[in-house]
Amino acid sequence: MRITNVLQILMLSIVALLKPEMGDGARILAAFVFPASSHFMMTNAIIRELVKRGHEVTFITPFSLSKENLGPNYKEILIAQANIWDPMKEMANVNSVLEMSDVNQLTFLRMVNVLGPLSTDFAFEQPEIQALVNAQDKVGKYDLLLVEQFYNEGILILSHLYKIPVVTVMTYGGTNYLSQLFGIVTPWSYVPHLYMPFSDRMPLWERTVNVFISGTEDLLRRYSYYPEQDAILKKHFANKLDRVPTIRELESNISAVLLNGYMPLTSPRPLAYNMIPVGGLHIQKPKTLPENLQKFLDGTTHGAIYFSLGSQVRSSELPPEKLKIFLEVFGTLKQRVLWKFEDESLPNLPANVMVQKWMPQADILAHPNVKVFIAHGGNFGFQEAVHYGVPVLGMPVYADQYSNLNQGKKAGIALLMDYRKFTADELRENLLELLENPKFWNNMKKASKIFRDRPLSAMDTAMYWIDYVIEHRGAPHLVSVGVELPWYQFYLLDVIGLGVAIVFLPILCILLICRKCSRKNTQNKKVKKN
Repeated sequence: MRITNVLQILMLSIVALLKPEMGDGARILAAFVFPASSHFMMTNAIIRELVKRGHEVTFITPFSLSKENLGPNYKEILIAQANIWDPMKEMANVNSVLEMSDVNQLTFLRMVNVLGPLSTDFAFEQPEIQALVNAQDKVGKYDLLLVEQFYNEGILILSHLYKIPVVTVMTYGGTNYLSQLFGIVTPWSYVPHLYMPFSDRMPLWERTVNVFISGTEDLLRRYSYYPEQDAILKKHFANKLDRVPTIRELESNISAVLLNGYMPLTSPRPLAYNMIPVGGLHIQKPKTLPENLQKFLDGTTHGAIYFSLGSQVRSSELPPEKLKIFLEVFGTLKQRVLWKFEDESLPNLPANVMVQKWMPQADILAHPNVKVFIAHGGNFGFQEAVHYGVPVLGMPVYADQYSNLNQGKKAGIALLMDYRKFTADELRENLLELLENPKFWNNMKKASKIFRDRPLSAMDTAMYWIDYVIEHRGAPHLVSVGVELPWYQFYLLDVIGLGVAIVFLPILCILLICRKCSRKNTQNKKVKKN
């Protein structure tokens, strides 16, 4: 054993003796009930790390981690998955997720405002969660509630029942309705709505649309969405509690939110102390690729292209004429192509193309021979591309994908293409531009450096703030007073009203006096004539 190793062990032993409490793990209840598997890339990474660091975690989830054998500190409460895709397809009048690109933003807002209460109500009906709700001696059993900040606000009632602080996890980089939740004002003039295909530099028309969609969402949440979630709480807890708290009251107990975003993928915007950007925390050290993939990528002399539309959008559902274009164009390239394709019997496959129904995406993007990533622009995949410095050809389908890719286009690290309308010439030109124009590679290297350059790693940052909230028993000093203000005070409408009154009341008084004098003079003239 080297002397340096001996010294390190000695120093760690001394620290352990001086601070024995450092080894004490907290008891964390993690409740993640929205059945979108892609969201759990971030969630599962946090759960694994908490357990690894000695915390006791009770994980409520529709997706099991039991095969990973995380050890005695991990307890899993597996619940059924709510059926959200059938109602989603019905509301959007589509047959597949791929067709969601035809859905307008207002319809999508209405959809998530329906799916949130639906999945929350479904979760409370599960016997596993009912057992938690009805458990005796709840106070003192857990130190923290960890939940997703994604349309399942009703689950926050667990913090009320167990009397514990809350940290939420938002799988998006941020959204405008966080303003009221964390006591800040999000400027709609340069912060685009999450579901809009805008960058932070919006001309007049885009700013007008941004104000409309952001304002509409605020109104929907206040007068439709919150009442629906409140009704779900009353349905399940009216017989259990003397008074059922409202969603707004439960939200005021949130100590911090972990945001799945970071520069340069998220544009600069106001943040409160307790809004913590941790984008990319799911990215781990690259693992060795399966032998067939390693050999395929190692053997290319002109680089490789990786093509995946994520976990929810299926490449096999692309229109046949578009699949034909992809295969024709890929066959003319010098590069090899790895394509995550659900049907491995895809006919007419060129010799330079390999398809598999599943591929280790991050490990592939880490390979130095991968030069372009064809993707739908989801948060996790785009972060991996930036982390490993791979330019992106984006084909957005719905939700935040348009916003992510437009931010990438503005930064010169991505090109966009409409999967419904592109031609063979457009696909070939875009790929050659990304492969041969050094500006994209150089811009992506700069973006990657910015994304990686942090005081702490993304995961260490998340762990620090979770520990901080536990250590300071909810850390109420982090929470802005703005969360307690009624909306008219929050937006200073009372002050504006007072200012308007101060300016216009004297003018009104003068006008009334003048009018009265004018009437009096008119009456005097009539008297003199008579």
